[in-house]
Amino acid sequence: MAEELSALAILRGLKTDSIGRNIIYLPSVTSTMDAARKEALKGALEGTVIIAGEQTGGRGRLKRGWLSPEGNIALSIILYPDIKSLPYLIMIASLAVVKSIDSVTGVKAGIKWPNDILVKGKKVCGILIENEVKGNKVAYSIVGIGINVALNTNEYAEIADIATSLKNESGKDDLRIKIISSLLTEFERLYLKLPDEKSIYEAWRKRLITLGKQIKAVSGTQVIEGIAEAVDEGGALLIRGAEGKVTKVVAGDVTLRGK
Repeated sequence: MAEELSALAILRGLKTDSIGRNIIYLPSVTSTMDAARKEALKGALEGTVIIAGEQTGGRGRLKRGWLSPEGNIALSIILYPDIKSLPYLIMIASLAVVKSIDSVTGVKAGIKWPNDILVKGKKVCGILIENEVKGNKVAYSIVGIGINVALNTNEYAEIADIATSLKNESGKDDLRIKIISSLLTEFERLYLKLPDEKSIYEAWRKRLITLGKQIKAVSGTQVIEGIAEAVDEGGALLIRGAEGKVTKVVAGDVTLRGK
């Protein structure tokens, strides 16, 4: 019998102090990001997590759709960080995902700048962060995480060649609750390290699979090709072009050569 996802099932094995202590489970929702925003505007406790059994209108970066049918993970975490910590939320979320995948499934995952988690070159997770900033103060931050746990990518022609799932890579079933519990625990551990951003940055940089690769980056209307040479402590990517010029990309989409 397949595991049943619920707030109680997750809380039963969770040992965090704040992240995930308040869980709102929605069997079906358009987007956990939208539901989380409504809760944040009502003053939800920091660490409140919105989790969906299925997401019918999930989205990724740049308004792209994100598939999240029943059996996968779609969740959003509500935070109220210091404004200086905003660049590090993607690092914390990425590290929490790869470490939870490693520990629960034994599958080695890597981070593709800026927000994708890959296994053997295929996408298994996407991360979306939305911030509401008023003046120099963060009204709220929402960290959305979508993980392909049992997604049969062969059923979706548009992603069959570029995506994979944890079940497909590990051969294991009933992973959702274990992954969520590990993810929230690791997320809290890293989040509580702030404002010690340096250790978070260094751990994140070590797990990046983008560095040293020939890439194409699209940032707004700009297209930059070259070697992904480094990332700075704010998370920006530094690309060295064919003529030796280094371009700093703060936000954008990256394609690894040959992908």
